[in-house]
Amino acid sequence: MLNVYGMIALAALLGEFMLGVWVDLLNLRAMRPDPPPGFEDVYDSERYRRSQEYTRARAAFAIWPRAVGLALVLVVWFAGGFEALDRALRALEMSPTLTGVFFIGTLVAGRAVMMLPFRYYSTFVIEERFNFNKSTLGTFFSDQLKFLLLGSLIGGPLLALVLVLFERGGSLAWLYCFAAIASLTLLLQFVAPAFIMPMFNRFSPLDEGALRDSIFGYAKSVGFPLSKLFVIDGSRRSNKANAFFTGFGRQKRIALFDTLVERHSVEELVGVVAHEIGHYKMKHIARSMVLSIAQMGLMLWLLGFFLGSQPLYSAFGISEPSVYTGLVFCSLLYTPVDLLLSLFMSARSRKHEYEADRYAAQTTGKPEALAAALKKLAADSLSNLTPHPAYVFLHHSHPPVTERVAALLSMARSPQ
Repeated sequence: MLNVYGMIALAALLGEFMLGVWVDLLNLRAMRPDPPPGFEDVYDSERYRRSQEYTRARAAFAIWPRAVGLALVLVVWFAGGFEALDRALRALEMSPTLTGVFFIGTLVAGRAVMMLPFRYYSTFVIEERFNFNKSTLGTFFSDQLKFLLLGSLIGGPLLALVLVLFERGGSLAWLYCFAAIASLTLLLQFVAPAFIMPMFNRFSPLDEGALRDSIFGYAKSVGFPLSKLFVIDGSRRSNKANAFFTGFGRQKRIALFDTLVERHSVEELVGVVAHEIGHYKMKHIARSMVLSIAQMGLMLWLLGFFLGSQPLYSAFGISEPSVYTGLVFCSLLYTPVDLLLSLFMSARSRKHEYEADRYAAQTTGKPEALAAALKKLAADSLSNLTPHPAYVFLHHSHPPVTERVAALLSMARSPQ
């Protein structure tokens, strides 16, 4: 029977799906026949046409994995799949913790298998059509296996710990879980750059030369202790370019995609690195991590609050309540909260991008160089130059490139 918990979860799932479709339609209608002023130098008529085709292709494709994911949840729910899986696993007479790990693991694995064809189509049909894909079948399936391995080795024991703590921890179980997950999150900031990321990409020290000298010279000028600057073989998987900063302490890394190094001038690349250093200097990374951990704490507190509610289990057809089924159902109830928090986090992220751009412009004294880099990056990835504000609000962690470039060029025109 669909009680209030079920109605909230159903409304959240359907509402999230319909909101995504509506915003995609708004985004398509916002496209304009000509590139915005100032972008004609990187978007000729052919490239601009292809960028719009790419946007349409991605939007038309995006509805299918979302629809299948929603349908999968609803079919399992209303066909009694949760109860059937729970009964089958209980019949094996394992411990409650191990039963819970297999229950959640089965749901996660089932969804991953259902989504695999969509990931394949995205990579080998859409990205291939627009000349972005560089992955081979071997690389693609190797990546999937590595994700599965990492998820099992890290996620499995962590899930078991969470289940044990909620089964035995009493009213403070959520707090114990919070401490454990927060500790693991911080630990991964040190472990991931050195051990996990190299499982997927090769990190090579940037070669000696003008680029390396310029970047290290800039880092020294702003007091940033740069000791590791890498080129990452992003071209193994895609023609798209990027750069990122990761890690803490001695494991701090700035990595430039090889595709980025190939296509940009020294001044532009120094601007890109200055932007990444700006995030670090302005403590954006640390603050975002603190907020993410706090968000996780809220989720765990709500989980502890609702776990003992019998109607929660009745809404999903479960006759024998357990911590592990409660964890799954609470995650569905959490959907609207998660959406609201993600909107807040994305808004902060967009603000941080402007701040990092400003930092780069001020410390390099060349805002036009970063603006040129952003324009090239947008053109090379066939970015949509006219996203609808609602689409930006819902999906974008970065401001539209046109607005970032305008802000940078405004600084270039202003007296220093």
